[in-house]
Amino acid sequence: MLIRFEVSNFRSILAPVELSMVAIDRDRPEARAMPSLGESLLPIAAVYGPNASGKSNVVAALTWLRTAVAESLRFWEDEIPVEPFAFEDGPRRPTEFTVESTIDGVRFEYTVEIDRQAVRYEGLFHYPEKKRRRVFEREGDKIQFQRGLGSLSGTRELLTPHTLALSVVRRFAEPVVTEFARDLVAGQTLGPQQPWFSSAGPPILTTLRFFGPDDVVPEVRARALALVRLADLGIDDVLIDTVEDGGAQRRVRLVHRATSGREPLDFAVESEGTRTWFRLVGPVLKALAAGSVLLFDELDASLHPTLSTQLLRLFHDPATNPAGAQLIFTSHDTSLLNHLNRDEVWLTEKGDDGATRLGALADFAGERVRRSQNLEKAYLHGRFGALPDVDRADMLRALGLIG
Repeated sequence: MLIRFEVSNFRSILAPVELSMVAIDRDRPEARAMPSLGESLLPIAAVYGPNASGKSNVVAALTWLRTAVAESLRFWEDEIPVEPFAFEDGPRRPTEFTVESTIDGVRFEYTVEIDRQAVRYEGLFHYPEKKRRRVFEREGDKIQFQRGLGSLSGTRELLTPHTLALSVVRRFAEPVVTEFARDLVAGQTLGPQQPWFSSAGPPILTTLRFFGPDDVVPEVRARALALVRLADLGIDDVLIDTVEDGGAQRRVRLVHRATSGREPLDFAVESEGTRTWFRLVGPVLKALAAGSVLLFDELDASLHPTLSTQLLRLFHDPATNPAGAQLIFTSHDTSLLNHLNRDEVWLTEKGDDGATRLGALADFAGERVRRSQNLEKAYLHGRFGALPDVDRADMLRALGLIG
């Protein structure tokens, strides 16, 4: 499970911001106890704030790092595609990422400092028996490994200034590295801004795997169908077949109960809400099964509040989330605050310098937020800031509606 993520000098983020999944209120079933850490971890983190305050960039930063680990060895040749803060000294400073996770009860810490020209620093550490030990540490083109990891010696031959060492070492069969890297890369990012969030993109392909081919475990298929029915209780089944239309294509139809019997409807004529939820079923089940991180940008732009609430319940409930999957999302939907604990909410604001600040609602402005406080009401009344500050007269003037 993710313990914390920190990033600096990425897009609208200049100074370091940290998103922590460590629970404050540990005496509830949603908080997952981690005896090796002496802490409990949360399955959900929600990021709220005005438009253009940098909410999406928090999600984008973790997505960027995950993609970098997966792809730098293959695709980073002439330049590193990092996006530093555009103003002040951002373009001259390295971008820094830190991820801490627990894998099978062992804490891992991964840090990388990077700019467009090269990886400046990179280190992976773990804490067996709660003592910090180096797995590998790299400065420039020099890399050192923990004693006993001779299987990673071939890393040096593949390492370039533009390649992350973690991208290389995860190719070797060394469990202490591959398990951490696999956990990081297994994360998924969804949202309307994702270029592949479409009717034909990977999310729907992931969902289709739960309904075919014929070797799908019946219990797994039944679980996927139960989730589909949350969007429309009239859905009885999912049919997938192949049609010849200028080439073999898969056809998806949802079977509905009707007075005349069971009627299959083509996926394209379903409501947008039903289609969106269907696309999500696969990624959600994949995350729950693997205990991985699911990032969801603009949750309210994709789902009806009722379905968003159902999604939170799936991750909150240990019965449906036994592996400790985590959902990190951005939203404007304040009604969801009624289903979140104070330590699961984070707020973004943009400073006068144009840089994003991220803060925990549970400790807003240094004042501990009461556990019993109505979070939605307090948020809408500006108790925690992070609300749009709109000057109505200026807005009307800009629109030419007043002089």
